[in-house]
Amino acid sequence: MSSAKWVCCQLGGREHYAIPRLHHRGGHLARLITDLWIPPGSLLRPLAGAGAASRFHPELADAPVSASNWESLVFELSAKARRRGGWDLMMARNERFQAYTVRVLSGLRKPSGGSGVVMAYSYAARDIFRWARRQGWRTVLAQIDPGPPEQRILQKLHQASGLSHAWQPPPDVYWQGWREECELADRIVVNSRWSEHALLEEGIAGSKISCIPLAYEAARAPSQRSYPEQFSHDRPMRVLFLGQVNLRKGIGPLLEAIDKLRDEPIEFTFVGPVQFEIPQDFRLQPRIKWIGHVPHGETARHYEYADLMIFPTFSDGFGLTQLEAQGWRLPIIASRSCGDVVQDGRNGLLLPEVSADAIASALTKLLRQPAELRRMSNASSVDAQFSLDSVGKRWNELID
Repeated sequence: MSSAKWVCCQLGGREHYAIPRLHHRGGHLARLITDLWIPPGSLLRPLAGAGAASRFHPELADAPVSASNWESLVFELSAKARRRGGWDLMMARNERFQAYTVRVLSGLRKPSGGSGVVMAYSYAARDIFRWARRQGWRTVLAQIDPGPPEQRILQKLHQASGLSHAWQPPPDVYWQGWREECELADRIVVNSRWSEHALLEEGIAGSKISCIPLAYEAARAPSQRSYPEQFSHDRPMRVLFLGQVNLRKGIGPLLEAIDKLRDEPIEFTFVGPVQFEIPQDFRLQPRIKWIGHVPHGETARHYEYADLMIFPTFSDGFGLTQLEAQGWRLPIIASRSCGDVVQDGRNGLLLPEVSADAIASALTKLLRQPAELRRMSNASSVDAQFSLDSVGKRWNELID
């Protein structure tokens, strides 16, 4: 077992703070450095808006945490007032967080009797790693996505849709910073074989890369799901799409599939911010519900209501919603370009390709066989390999 002490540098509430939580649970967390940390009852909650509740985790209530609360809030308010957005805002936010993190790190003493490890997420790690390497700390990069190959996929999707004018790729300096992060990292953690393949394609040394899935623990034990003997227009098959509604997530072929199945008893619910110009006829269809963005705490009722989830992404570093769905015993139709959660034919179906025909075929198969959905639901759960303890063990084995 590693004796390393970890400093986790996390901009945002990604993965419900799973990485600092697993290190804290194992007694290895030296400090969490983040942008916002807002415990219940904090006077900052009204200022932080609807997402404030997600910027704290009770498991870390007694953990050593440094957060740039006021600095972050002033930055965001200023950016809003100046109507700053896009890559300019994202890169400025990343740079501001790194500058704050280096200030905090400069006041920390490197752990004695073991390794000091600094973990940071991709695109907000370069300046942190520059400092850490000079001080003799080990560095671990948590890669959040498949990197440049995913951007090439996005570019093709936008060009094919005729919407390339509405999409701006990251500037070259963005990728230059990322490549330096990869060079400065002692280890790079990806969450899926899909991301690992993408990084190898970019020439990142395979000896640096470790594939460790996301961690997730269901909030409560789900009850057995109920399915009818046959779906009908009075009781349609309820399909949930949860996440960003955009081209990368497969919204194009999914809408084509919905059109192919227009006469079938299927109801679709889209939960998440709409980042794609939805054709008017799809917006007006009564069997399609457009919910929009909801706070994370309100997603439970949508998982509970659905019969299955559709996840036809063209590219994802993992797709945490897959584990959330499994926690609700919800079968999944997923692409192969994401984390390995779906076991084809057991707890869902894997699409042979992300196309309207493939999606329509998978939906039709389950529509005609509700008993298959019931069987897949009974086989659905969050596998032990995704538990916080299991994933934590693999993280601690990175540095010996």
